Amino acid sequence: MLKLFVLALGLLPWIPAVLCEATSGREHVVLEGQSLTVPCHYEPQYAGHVKYWCLGKTREFCTSLARTDGPRSANPAEDKVSISDHEDQLLFSVTMNNLKEVDSGWYMCGVEIGGMWSADIVTHTHIKVIHGLSVVSSQVSGEEGSSLTVECLYSERYRESEKKWCRSGNSSSCLLTGSEGSYEDTSVAISDDRTRTFTITLKKLQLGDSGWYWCYAGQQRIAVSVVVTPRPTTMSVTLTPSQSAVRLHPAKSITQHSWNGHSHIMVSLLPCASLILLVGMAILARQLWRHHGPSYPFLERDPEKARINPHCVCDLQNNAVIFHNRDSQDIA
Repeated sequence: MLKLFVLALGLLPWIPAVLCEATSGREHVVLEGQSLTVPCHYEPQYAGHVKYWCLGKTREFCTSLARTDGPRSANPAEDKVSISDHEDQLLFSVTMNNLKEVDSGWYMCGVEIGGMWSADIVTHTHIKVIHGLSVVSSQVSGEEGSSLTVECLYSERYRESEKKWCRSGNSSSCLLTGSEGSYEDTSVAISDDRTRTFTITLKKLQLGDSGWYWCYAGQQRIAVSVVVTPRPTTMSVTLTPSQSAVRLHPAKSITQHSWNGHSHIMVSLLPCASLILLVGMAILARQLWRHHGPSYPFLERDPEKARINPHCVCDLQNNAVIFHNRDSQDIA
């Protein structure tokens, strides 16, 4: 019984390492000769801890490749493996350059906890390095009359292989790069950087360019869908000055709606028009009165005829009687 207890006690350091592993199951597939960067996240309480990157699935049998407490490289871009801790983002990143097929396998991001009874915080990642061909985007689109670009990526072993661009179902349409790694005509341009990418540019797109194409590197190929959308149509109308005037100031017909809208104005103008008419008639009547005034029967130029008409009721107090005979002025 004592031996079993001692044996169990001896296995305790191994148990946390297995139970506390956070296996993510993520896999990264990358072409041979390319680079890969893997981000590893951690909790805030582990910001000051040492981080590491190793090859293997268990801490005890994991080959260390980089540590944050290790020596700093003068040029990380040229190193096979580099590690950098970004405490402000609570993650550390690992970059592997110029990957080969032999680099395929399980890797582990780790945060070192330390102590016999405390297991490290780890995350597992699988990397698969392949040789062949890939494409940045398997479907590209562009507007009629414009241009679009397709980027095809190849692994290191196809660096010197012939590159070509073909329309699916038409082998005679294939365009090949020459000894200089390029090809160009009025509608297509192909350029190979002789490292890992060759670029196809389709110029002056037409609707008939839509369809499926193949990127070739040696015997490897990958399909790309090209979609050309119609150019938006715009209608332009050229007008003469007279037509422009008609369009700018169209005549409006009188409708019941427009009449009703202005009826309140007409109602307010009618009294004003009537008043003006009455004033005008009064002025006209006064002018006629002045030039063609009435003759009074009791006012005669001849004194002999000047007599009071008994049938006329007049206001004599307010009228002046003018006598032409000076001797008769005493009669009042």
